[in-house]
Amino acid sequence: MIIIVRRFYDTVERERRHMLAEMSQVRGLMPLLMKPRNKMQWTREDKHELKQHLRRLTRMSPYIAVIVLPGGFAMLPALAWWLDRRRVRRGMMGGQT
Repeated sequence: MIIIVRRFYDTVERERRHMLAEMSQVRGLMPLLMKPRNKMQWTREDKHELKQHLRRLTRMSPYIAVIVLPGGFAMLPALAWWLDRRRVRRGMMGGQT
């Protein structure tokens, strides 16, 4: 059972790193995506820019296709949380994996 959970966690982590690498290639996307994590609000222009970036990224990663579906924009805060490097570092420092 522990092996199955560990494999699942490893797969999720690998996919997170892959998506983060792809998104980091798009200039300006990560700072824009992290605005809510930094206690800032997205403006109407920010949301429009995010949609454009994510539409381009769907050609590279099928994981992002879910976000550009109707109603998928609500998933952006969860995506930002999942990709947040600070969250991962804090977990590692605390001895968690």
